Amino acid sequence: MNTDPQAISRLLIETLAANPRITRPVTGETVIVDDLALDSLAVMNFVMEIEDKLDVSVPLDRLADIRTIDDLANCLAELVQRR
Repeated sequence: MNTDPQAISRLLIETLAANPRITRPVTGETVIVDDLALDSLAVMNFVMEIEDKLDVSVPLDRLADIRTIDDLANCLAELVQRR
């Protein structure tokens, strides 16, 4: 698995682009909740989908500090490297 944050960011963007509820362009600077208008359940479903793809688990306390796609990508890259 590629642990490069940029590669993980691309995976996140591709995953969101495949979601028909996401109608806005997504970049690394996209604020997940505000810009994409996702409720907490949709965010958790998205995170769980990514966790499955990368075979990692994001601790809930880490999620509180994540705002943008790049924030999430950096967190995931760190978790993948620790495996």
